Amino acid sequence: MQLPDSLPQRIYLLALDPEKGRPAFGTHLHELVRAAALTDLYLAGHLADEKGRAVVAVRHPCHDPVLESVLEELSAERNPRRWQHWVGRRGRRTAEAVRGQLADGGWVRVESHRILGIFPTHRITPRDPRVHGRLRSRVKATLRDPLARIDPMDAALVALAETGGLHGVLDRGARRAHKRRLADLAERTGPLPGALKKTIDARNAALAG
Repeated sequence: MQLPDSLPQRIYLLALDPEKGRPAFGTHLHELVRAAALTDLYLAGHLADEKGRAVVAVRHPCHDPVLESVLEELSAERNPRRWQHWVGRRGRRTAEAVRGQLADGGWVRVESHRILGIFPTHRITPRDPRVHGRLRSRVKATLRDPLARIDPMDAALVALAETGGLHGVLDRGARRAHKRRLADLAERTGPLPGALKKTIDARNAALAG
């Protein structure tokens, strides 16, 4: 099975724990998927950075309903806002829409159930476990291959996975061993890894307070 085209769908699949049927524990899924959507738009030239703020550069349709929805949000804003504002905005809605895309495209099976018979949740099962393996292989290749040959989408996938705390993909040893490469990949990805980190740090501080 081919990988989905959009970065939000790829990051969602990478964040899943296939055995447990949900994102890995401690994953900042909503912020991660939002950052991936914004990164996708940035790499495609729809968004640009203007002194640390997100601005719409090209408004023509981007042929993906989730990305189009995010682009509509930014287009409706009169004054440009900082990237972390958009990373932290409507993350749950965006993640649910991406989950729906993955289900409709046949990448995952989504089953509703209740924890302890009370709390509604979903079990998300990859239909083809090889897809998750292919994504992890791309992560390894991105850390190993010459930087000039790395596809921007793969660079963004790894940079966001590292910033978003996908420890099942990049453990402490891998992050330490590839510290320089991870910094280079984040730089190639643009402003979103930094914005994602600020958003997560702010949310953690708020929870701790």
